[in-house]
Amino acid sequence: MELDELDRKILAILLRDSRTSYREIAKELNVAVGTIYNRIKKLEDSGVIQGFTVKINYEAIGYELTTIIGIKAQGKKIREIERIISKDKHVTCVYDVTGEYDIIVVAKFRNREDMNRFVKSVLSIDGVEKTNTHVALEIVKEDFRLEP
Repeated sequence: MELDELDRKILAILLRDSRTSYREIAKELNVAVGTIYNRIKKLEDSGVIQGFTVKINYEAIGYELTTIIGIKAQGKKIREIERIISKDKHVTCVYDVTGEYDIIVVAKFRNREDMNRFVKSVLSIDGVEKTNTHVALEIVKEDFRLEP
């Protein structure tokens, strides 16, 4: 979908605060509320907007470990492995990648024990050959909101 300047401005406002009302967006952009409603509906229908959410400080609610896990897998099983891993509540991202590993997983855990259980469960999935787990020492930036 081709975004015009108004679409980009609407997305920027929603990225800043997804609770911003149509009326507030319309006022800020100096357009009719109906226009904002129609544009957001179009962005949702086309799949550009996939939902509205909040940005959470996971450390503040007890998730002390953030990990990046590389997974080497048998080629014919990669999609199935990704599907299984994607369902785990700790997992925030699953990437099918090029390079030394076939899959990269980003996950958050309350403690080492949670992480250990997860890694061992991944290693037990048929087709997983090995994993390489990195623990983030400090989160310098963690924000998937890019300026549209």
